[in-house]
Amino acid sequence: MLQSRALVIALILLLSTTLPEVQSKSLFDKDRRDLLAIPETIASYFYEAVNKVYPKVSQFFLDTVQSPTVIAARQRIAKEATKVSIMFEQLIEKIKSVWYTRILGY
Repeated sequence: MLQSRALVIALILLLSTTLPEVQSKSLFDKDRRDLLAIPETIASYFYEAVNKVYPKVSQFFLDTVQSPTVIAARQRIAKEATKVSIMFEQLIEKIKSVWYTRILGY
């Protein structure tokens, strides 16, 4: 019980010091359609933290993530996220167009 509490405290301290260091672009940039970058970054930090403490557990996580079922699910989510991102960009362009033509009168 004491070891698990120490592990949780160590993970919290490690993540609290490393997550603010992530340098990512805004999600609203036109060149950025990869909505899975944030969860993958968090997963990589989690993997690195676990790997330092329990290498066998991190190997289990790695094997699980590389299984065909998880890979297929990630590909499906990436495809749908790309579609949503494109629709969101189109919506923003339409809102800008309405704003400039009808409200501002350009």
